[in-house]
Amino acid sequence: MSKSNYRLFFQALLIFIGTTTTIVSQIKQQEELPPNIVWITSEDNSKHYLQLFDENGVPTPNIESLAKQGLIFNRAFSNAPVCSVARSAIISGCYGPRIGAQFHRKITPVPMPDSLNMFPAYLRRVGYYTTNNSKEDYNIVKKEGVWDESSKKASWKNRNENQPFFHVFNIGVSHESSMHFSGEDMEASKTETDENSFAIQPNHPDTDLFRYTNALYRDKIREMDRQVGTVIDELRADGRLDDTFIFYFGDHGGVLPGSKGYLYETGLHVPMVVHIPKKYSHLANIPVGSTVNGFVSFIDLGPTVLHLAGIDVPNAMDGNSFLGRDIAFQEVDNRDETYSYADRFDEKNDMVRAVRKGKFKYIRNYQPFNYDGLMNNYRYKQLAYQEWQTLYENGELNKLQSAFFENRAPEMLFDIDTDPYETKNLANDPIYRDTVLDLRKKLNTWVKEMPDLSFYPEHYLIETAFENPVAFGREHKKEINKYIDLADLLLMKFDNVNNSLTKALKSSDPWERYWAIIVCSSFGHEAIGMEATIEEISTDDPELINRVRAAEFLGIVQKSDPSAVMTNALYASEKPSEALLILNSIVLMSSHNYNYNFNIQLDKIFKVVAEDSEVMRRLEFLKVL
Repeated sequence: MSKSNYRLFFQALLIFIGTTTTIVSQIKQQEELPPNIVWITSEDNSKHYLQLFDENGVPTPNIESLAKQGLIFNRAFSNAPVCSVARSAIISGCYGPRIGAQFHRKITPVPMPDSLNMFPAYLRRVGYYTTNNSKEDYNIVKKEGVWDESSKKASWKNRNENQPFFHVFNIGVSHESSMHFSGEDMEASKTETDENSFAIQPNHPDTDLFRYTNALYRDKIREMDRQVGTVIDELRADGRLDDTFIFYFGDHGGVLPGSKGYLYETGLHVPMVVHIPKKYSHLANIPVGSTVNGFVSFIDLGPTVLHLAGIDVPNAMDGNSFLGRDIAFQEVDNRDETYSYADRFDEKNDMVRAVRKGKFKYIRNYQPFNYDGLMNNYRYKQLAYQEWQTLYENGELNKLQSAFFENRAPEMLFDIDTDPYETKNLANDPIYRDTVLDLRKKLNTWVKEMPDLSFYPEHYLIETAFENPVAFGREHKKEINKYIDLADLLLMKFDNVNNSLTKALKSSDPWERYWAIIVCSSFGHEAIGMEATIEEISTDDPELINRVRAAEFLGIVQKSDPSAVMTNALYASEKPSEALLILNSIVLMSSHNYNYNFNIQLDKIFKVVAEDSEVMRRLEFLKVL
């Protein structure tokens, strides 16, 4: 054989071998059963209280055992700091403000966007046995076909032989309700955790009650870890550790005061560990035992599970997979952004958005006069909240500890590496001007591109948008972006936006007027020249909430008592969601910051409003019930 013919033969042989190898590989992939996947989710846990993630935390040996044959995710984040909103992001893979799932507790559930399904439905279609034990708590309508079983008895053990499974196990021992102890309980029971074994975070008062609350919460995390161990032992006894990915993560941040319900790291930054099964280690593509410093968010969890199962991730999901044979460790480790949102939590209304990029956290308070500590009944069942407020009202707190009960800045910037509890706002420091502008731009791009439906009041969305929130957002993107730009006038000097605000206050668009009033309230006394126009709105505006917002401005600048306007608007409202927004302003105006008096008569409130469970929380606090 000549050299040239030999070369051609050898090339043909290589092509044949390569093709054969590819075919054998494809057959092997087709014959290989997809992996089992288990989620162990603990309620109300931020990373700050687990020693694996923070030196101020307690040992969690069972969670740590998962990391020995797995991965530690140092920067895992919930997109929202409360249960139903966080879980809605998980189950849909979508940002709540884009799909209308951002309000906790839901008054009206929303449909899944477009043709998207809750992600376990895609697993079921390809033969997975899907089970949830047992919490759902979605703000989204659940169609048939999501779970084979969702109950306190649900287990992977009921599947068919050789059927892959996806199982969720929820642990509730560390839930916020576990901190609703009495003074008598505190006196009667000692904690497993030494009350002097940790540091109190700097914005909390260092009192006996706060130390006991911290210690008891850490006890609950120890118990949670023991329950994690029980699940691991069941999987081991069933022979499943070598073929099952096990994800452990908290469902959002912790429950010490100022955590759950707030866009601070203690409300969002969760612990996450993923056990990598030996049989499927090739699907991880990240060395076992690694610590991943890249950012992952709850919207990424569903896509990751689908990707591990070999299922194409729907384009309509906002999240991105962070595990899979074709996902490089370096690419995941380089991810450095996460976005978060807070709106109505139970009866308390606020609107806050945040982006964290690397070590910097940027928070945008759209209604900065709604101070963090505004009454939220369920939060204040905790004695530590009550003591914190009492100490503030008695003038016994320092500046850092008092901030929770005072107006916030519209923009806040924190260096998380040097200030993990977000106590030093750098937004006005000239050194960080470029960082503020960069993160402001990122946040604005995000809220505009969704677009963010919360630039309309919730009651308006319920009436006009919630049959198809995503379509509504697409159709009204131009208007929403206009409201975003209007809200951002607050970030400029008042003299430079005076004319724009005057024009917006006189707009025929009610939601331009709405945002213009909010901006004026945020400027406070700087906007006193708007008094006459806003006073007219308080009596004549067709929208009840605009009358209330106008009265709120007049109350903030102490030009007139807002109680009559607000009370009459409450009596006129026939919508619970609208009444909640009105009541939020009433509670603000009756707080220690303003001390206006309200005399609300229950028999003048429409029955459908007065009997709403969230409205009842406000009426109970206001001593109407």
